[in-house]
Amino acid sequence: MNRRKFGAAGLALAAALLIGGCSGQPLSTREKGTGVGALLGAGTGAIVGAAVGHPGAGAAIGGGLGAGTGFLVGNEMQNVENENAHTRRALRSQQRELSAQRAEIHRLQQQNVTE
Repeated sequence: MNRRKFGAAGLALAAALLIGGCSGQPLSTREKGTGVGALLGAGTGAIVGAAVGHPGAGAAIGGGLGAGTGFLVGNEMQNVENENAHTRRALRSQQRELSAQRAEIHRLQQQNVTE
């Protein structure tokens, strides 16, 4: 009976942390990956655990492993997104500089024609 109370308290604490951690700003790619991994891992772990008679333990173990794997995948995706954003900013900056140089060339050509 104590195991059930402990398990229920652990589940309630995990749910509270999940809900509290998701409030506020939109989830980042890293956070989404962690959440999806945890859910998929817990579901898979529960199914495997049920086959051996321990669905709760399977869900807990699968959820932990899934969260870790989801974090790694989400983190990599987040890093790629950040690098892409940096590349887009650099490209826009270079395009502005190119436009300014073209305008200067045009101005110098017009000045040369009038002389």
